[in-house]
Amino acid sequence: MKHRIDLPGIGNARELGNYIIGDRIVKSSVLLRTARLDNADPEAIKRLEQEYHVQTVIDFRMTEEQLQMPDPIIQGAENLRAPVMEMEDTLELNPGIKKTFGGAETDVIEKSRDMLAMYNDPKVDRMAMFNMMYDYGMLDDNTYVFFLLGERGKSAYRTFFDALFKLEPGRAILWHCADGKDRTGCAAMLLLFALGASRETVMEDYLLTNIYNAQKLDAIRQQVAHLNFEQKKLDTLLFMSGGVAETYMNRAVDTLIERYGSVIGYLKQELGIEESGLDALRATFLI
Repeated sequence: MKHRIDLPGIGNARELGNYIIGDRIVKSSVLLRTARLDNADPEAIKRLEQEYHVQTVIDFRMTEEQLQMPDPIIQGAENLRAPVMEMEDTLELNPGIKKTFGGAETDVIEKSRDMLAMYNDPKVDRMAMFNMMYDYGMLDDNTYVFFLLGERGKSAYRTFFDALFKLEPGRAILWHCADGKDRTGCAAMLLLFALGASRETVMEDYLLTNIYNAQKLDAIRQQVAHLNFEQKKLDTLLFMSGGVAETYMNRAVDTLIERYGSVIGYLKQELGIEESGLDALRATFLI
């Protein structure tokens, strides 16, 4: 748990500091990744302001999520909205959603909004919702590929790196989405590769979500044990319930390697980061 940061009310809160990269180490208390911030305790806000001196908060959530659950004000920090996807992208990401809802595209988008509201409603029958989404093929390991290759996603991750380049000495940057694992996890993956981390280190960081959310995931396993789900369906349920799966990140990294030769190739070709930029990132965030 050496990467954990204590931010009451904020889930999956940790930092990239202390990862070993070659003969160097990532600076601590600078690169913060979390889940949504709207339930943050006042103590967490105080720590972000006075201990971490956060300069920039990057919100990767959809506009709909940002409006329903806005980030709190963190004095001295700029809040950047950088949606990796929007509700209208759900058709491209999940063709099965049209089969589910039917009707015109505008109707599908509107019903997708209703689904998002349901997903964020603590009273909703999540199992019924999950079964519907799973049965119609709306959940698969192509999600991160869509995040990284979609134009909206590339724009969001450019915003992320632009903020990294602008980070002032003694300040921190925080990035988040809803659960702090998928859109946020892809950002962390790109940054770690940019800093020169191995694939093993990237995967270690990604899979920490399962440790941080272990209690919640164990409860889900117990709740569905009597249903005898096939392993794929169980893994998908755990993913939807706050867990992560190696297959998702491996699919994303393998796709970038296939298309661009490496993750660095993606950073250069799609995000416009030059070799000098990579050197600058390493000089800033490694000791």
